[in-house]
Amino acid sequence: MSDPYFQKLFAERIGGAGYGKGTEIYKFEKIKRAKRKTLAEHPERRLIDFGIGENDGMADESVRRVMAEEISKPANRGYADNGIVEFKEAVARFMAWQFDVALEPDQEINHCIGSKTALAMFPAVLVNPGDVTLMTVPGYPVGGTHTKYYGGEVYRLPLLPENDFFPDLDAIPEEIRRRAKLLVINYPNSPTGKTATPEFFGRVVRFAKENEVVVVQDAAHAMLSYERPPLSFLQVPGARDVGVEVHSMSKGWNMIGWRLGWVCGNRRLVRALADVKDNCDSGQFIAIQRAAVAALDNHDIPQLTRDKYHRRLVKLVDVLGRSGFDCRVPGGTYFLYTPSPKGTADGRVFDTAEAASQYLIAEQSICTVPWDDAGSFLRLSVTYEAADEAAEDALMAATEARLKDIRLVF
Repeated sequence: MSDPYFQKLFAERIGGAGYGKGTEIYKFEKIKRAKRKTLAEHPERRLIDFGIGENDGMADESVRRVMAEEISKPANRGYADNGIVEFKEAVARFMAWQFDVALEPDQEINHCIGSKTALAMFPAVLVNPGDVTLMTVPGYPVGGTHTKYYGGEVYRLPLLPENDFFPDLDAIPEEIRRRAKLLVINYPNSPTGKTATPEFFGRVVRFAKENEVVVVQDAAHAMLSYERPPLSFLQVPGARDVGVEVHSMSKGWNMIGWRLGWVCGNRRLVRALADVKDNCDSGQFIAIQRAAVAALDNHDIPQLTRDKYHRRLVKLVDVLGRSGFDCRVPGGTYFLYTPSPKGTADGRVFDTAEAASQYLIAEQSICTVPWDDAGSFLRLSVTYEAADEAAEDALMAATEARLKDIRLVF
């Protein structure tokens, strides 16, 4: 079959004339295919899915009740543009209560259709051809993808155990610093689970001022912090002079799929993001924003969410530890990031985390996500579906039994 005439018209940023003809498969697609295969070949064996990266619970009943009420109100049918005042005011109340950060709702806060869209839009605010975005890896790649769309470059900052999963800002070459416009960080970090300290954020502020770089702190997992109280970048002196923080209603409030978050911080940067956003979308459905107001004003919701995932992480660490893994409860997020096994006692060798992950799916129906960006690690999420603690314990027992059967080598 011949190519359509527009095959040669595809933009180079998505592959140009070769778009759709590549054979490379993204790792998450490989995982999906492997899951389908093992389910078909072993229907008798329950799939234990630690690969899921989204909350398993529904939004709180009180939030859903507000949504049900607001969805039928004619006043909510129109475009939200850059967000309703009530949502921005609720964000300001939450930031003041949780972080003791005072924000002006109309100047320093703007809503976004999930944190992903804000991270995707920020390169449009700053990046010209030849500019550099500094990004931690492993991590969420969307800011880097859009940097490349605008002709910019991405400089990767590996998160290594020897650096306590913080980026080594001092190691960035002078030539890269000179061209850098944007530094994207993410704490609590996905997938490593590392939480930021005030000292680290202070170093980021100093780096930004010395090198004239804008900071975007992705705080999607902010409310899932276990080893210390949740910390905002904006709590650190000078942070508001150099950047913004992006929050999500998904992780802490179980509003996965509702697609709502906010950007807060430097008013000029918030305004610039709003100007770009004006040309990309017309705002999230107002009823969702009003439901989020109820969520933000209910301080119990993120605490209950945090307690649930911490409990599950403790159980998982115990099971994996007895199975040979070197792991501990992370500082935050619902992800466990642990060194990948090197093989099995019967002589099988895993050269990469991806090889180990594929083996676990195929042989034991245990799904994990591999990361080979900065060493070989597996990411396990405790967002699996379990109705109660008894169901959690049963799943942990099944996991331990399967892992002991294969005798992993590290």
